[in-house]
Amino acid sequence: MRKSAVVFAGISGCLAIIFGAFGAHYLREKVKLDPEAMHVYETAVFYQFFQTLAILGVFAVKDKFPIYNRTIGMLFMAGIILFSGSLYIMTIGKVVGIDLKWAGPLTPLGGLCFIAGWACLAVSAIK
Repeated sequence: MRKSAVVFAGISGCLAIIFGAFGAHYLREKVKLDPEAMHVYETAVFYQFFQTLAILGVFAVKDKFPIYNRTIGMLFMAGIILFSGSLYIMTIGKVVGIDLKWAGPLTPLGGLCFIAGWACLAVSAIK
């Protein structure tokens, strides 16, 4: 699990930088995306990047807090995909003029994955 989590984190970190640059240089400057949609997009990048760092952190201290590491990693990865992924989908839908609001219900599920992952981390540290 450790290797696949680090691979996921590497890809996710790379994508977060690419999506951030895409948002700043294309969506904001060229497309002139409205401020509300831009904020949604930036939120996706923010959460993706920091949860990616959290995955690396969890596996960096894996030996100190070994309980639930696999669960924590899986929850953080699922959170990135569901939370940030759904926000990216809805934003891109606005850009291309397609209603992709069906992805909206995935956002809070991703948020719940983040919360559960952090809660598991706390429980792991306590035990």
